[in-house]
Amino acid sequence: MTDLLVREMTLADCLRVSRIRIRGWRSAYAGLMPQPYLDGLDVAADAARRAERFGAPGVVNLVAELGGEVVGWACHGPCRDDDARAGDVELYAVYVDPDRIGTGVGRALLRESAGRSAAAGYDRMLLWVLERNTRARRFYERAGLTPDGTEEPFDADGVSVPEVRYAGALADVGSR
Repeated sequence: MTDLLVREMTLADCLRVSRIRIRGWRSAYAGLMPQPYLDGLDVAADAARRAERFGAPGVVNLVAELGGEVVGWACHGPCRDDDARAGDVELYAVYVDPDRIGTGVGRALLRESAGRSAAAGYDRMLLWVLERNTRARRFYERAGLTPDGTEEPFDADGVSVPEVRYAGALADVGSR
């Protein structure tokens, strides 16, 4: 995919990123989260939150663009976990337009996030993924990340949805 461009996100990308994110949630999490929760996700409200948080210190937002259209988004920054080490970065999100899954967009975004994190001095990447999201788990495992044994629940409309944490040395993430 030679015409794929990964670049820093701009404020003008917020609405498109929110559309991708919500379509991604509805596609990937159907049957894993309560459907009313997924149905209640609002693109405009999500875009407004994204714009409000845009430019937060240490947070890097990237988009993948294909033919002038934003088709994916990744975000990483300081690790929010209490047990994080000084050299840990957290991958907050990787979302690809569901019509583009399997085309290399996600790999390109993850590779760029890992490269930028390593260049910023981090040495390990952490991320959270739904325990039953097997497609995402396979994606991260192929990219060099593995479950580290840490789990926590995500609350979706009062329903506890288990998440597992993945970790990997940045030197290995995305190199496969």
